[in-house]
Amino acid sequence: MYKNITKPFFDFLIALIGLIILLPFFILIITFLTFSNNGKPFFYQIRPGKNEKLFRIIKFKTMNDKTDNNGELLPDEKRLTPIGMFVRKTSLDEIPQLINVIKGNMSLIGPRPLLPEYLDLYSKEQHKRHNVKPGITGWAQINGRNAISWEHKFKLDVWYVENISFKLDIKILFLTLRKIIIKEGITSSTSVTMEKFKG
Repeated sequence: MYKNITKPFFDFLIALIGLIILLPFFILIITFLTFSNNGKPFFYQIRPGKNEKLFRIIKFKTMNDKTDNNGELLPDEKRLTPIGMFVRKTSLDEIPQLINVIKGNMSLIGPRPLLPEYLDLYSKEQHKRHNVKPGITGWAQINGRNAISWEHKFKLDVWYVENISFKLDIKILFLTLRKIIIKEGITSSTSVTMEKFKG
């Protein structure tokens, strides 16, 4: 009952209230990022959701689109703007995903939605992470986020799917707030973003 009825209801209600409360910050960040990213404050990308159904995720854009002489995008660390770094470190870049939660594409808590190209690389066990809606935060995020290996992250995702409960979601929610405050696990050990999963 919790997973199919109560959780979706609370997702919608909390996301709506959260978006209303954070609206002043939302507008302020949009203003700064509009100037920083040449009029592009948002980042859109197709991601697989529940049952691997594709949807478009929305986040604040923390990197510009600068390219090299060959027209290829520069490395992430060279495209991450100062305001983008602040927004990412404080996890404010995740705020627009409340819109995805309200639309029903995502949950507040669940495995993070990754790239569609990873779907063919998952093992049978790892595919289980798509048995529930993806979340803004999740069990893997409070246990290392980008600082742990892909294999470990997927094990944590599957564990969450198999043990989902109201008590667990509350625990993840509070520990997420703690992670944001101490800015832990935002980046991997070798990059400002997580390296791509290669199977």
